[in-house]
Amino acid sequence: MKILLQAATIYHPQSEHHLQKKNILIQDGIITYIGSETQEADETIATEGLCVSAGWIDMFAFVGEPGLEYKEDLHSIAAAAAAGGFTEVVCLPNTEPVVQTKGTVNYVKSIAQQLPVSLLPAAAITVDTHGKDLTEMIDLHQAGAVAFTDGTKPLQGADVLLKALQYVQLFDGLLMNKAEHTRLTDHGQMHEGEVSTRLGMKGIPALAEEVMVTRDLQLLAYTGGRMHFSLLSTAAAIEAVREAKAEGLHVTCDVASYQAAFTDETVSPFDTNYKVAPPFRSEADVAAIKQGLQDGTIDALVSAHMPHDTEAKRLEFDLADFGIINLETSFAVANSTLSGVLSTEQLVVKFTSGPRGVLRLPEPQIAEGEAANLTLFNPNAPWTPSEAATKSKSKNSPFFGQELKGRVIGTIHKGQAVLNQSF
Repeated sequence: MKILLQAATIYHPQSEHHLQKKNILIQDGIITYIGSETQEADETIATEGLCVSAGWIDMFAFVGEPGLEYKEDLHSIAAAAAAGGFTEVVCLPNTEPVVQTKGTVNYVKSIAQQLPVSLLPAAAITVDTHGKDLTEMIDLHQAGAVAFTDGTKPLQGADVLLKALQYVQLFDGLLMNKAEHTRLTDHGQMHEGEVSTRLGMKGIPALAEEVMVTRDLQLLAYTGGRMHFSLLSTAAAIEAVREAKAEGLHVTCDVASYQAAFTDETVSPFDTNYKVAPPFRSEADVAAIKQGLQDGTIDALVSAHMPHDTEAKRLEFDLADFGIINLETSFAVANSTLSGVLSTEQLVVKFTSGPRGVLRLPEPQIAEGEAANLTLFNPNAPWTPSEAATKSKSKNSPFFGQELKGRVIGTIHKGQAVLNQSF
């Protein structure tokens, strides 16, 4: 099968063709030609504004399989990921059973082999993500776990985190933690501030994130090793990471691609699709996120994809589960929200070499003779996501019916092309 990408602008800083418009021929999954000459092909993708980059990777996505397939399974998350431009997705361990044995790691890897998206299992730090006993991380690393995290459950015990940081240094592993002091967020529903007081809703203080970031950085300075913060949302936490990087600590962080799209002022107490964790914060926090993305403090943007069934969301706000689906909308939301903050070139880095650098995964190359691991997109095309068109099993999104800027055209990975439209 020969596929021709016609007059595609290449976004790939490592390539000699960076920011140039070229024809790219892919034969049986291998890039065989990059240049200006016309090439014969079985399928030609030619559309105005066509851009191509290394395949995007997401570092924080929940998939229900095994055990919670009614929310999302491995096949549906792969379909949603490809539709959103992702060729690789790090899957959280919060399944039933938890991803904490070689068997569960191998299960995810075996199912993913046949899919057009690489699903990369992150294994739990602690048994059953209960925050007490460490898992067999060396075995899990050897089985193929790309990182260690308790996922949606923030690790509370300083003693446990200290031991884990020491343990993963045996194989240069990466710990990821969602910074939240849960004793300070019990029963919280939204950002603690003037708006939560006015609405009479229990707040989630910024302090709960900032305290844990400070603690974790102190432990990292003591033990050494590598640490990554998932889903930062506050100005003080981002500043703490900035200072730690300047001091030479091996620390990285990400934010949800939607975190700068709304503030606590936007939250409707009647729409649970605005209930996320961490919550939408203040204008000052949003400004700090934008600054952190610009200056490189924030290494990656993630989808924070959290699918929930209807019964978990169509409840009173204080009873509904936290989270939204976002794999399909992640790029468009960030592209729309961060216009004027990041250029297209800078934004693509937050979906490609940024997260791969954190995970120490090889960056796909756009060069003749290389396997095609590509995302096709148009950063200027308008797009309106809808519940009817979503590939996810779950429908919990605040972006349905909203026009966004930036359309994913498709992906090419593992010899498979997944296109969002016909040409």
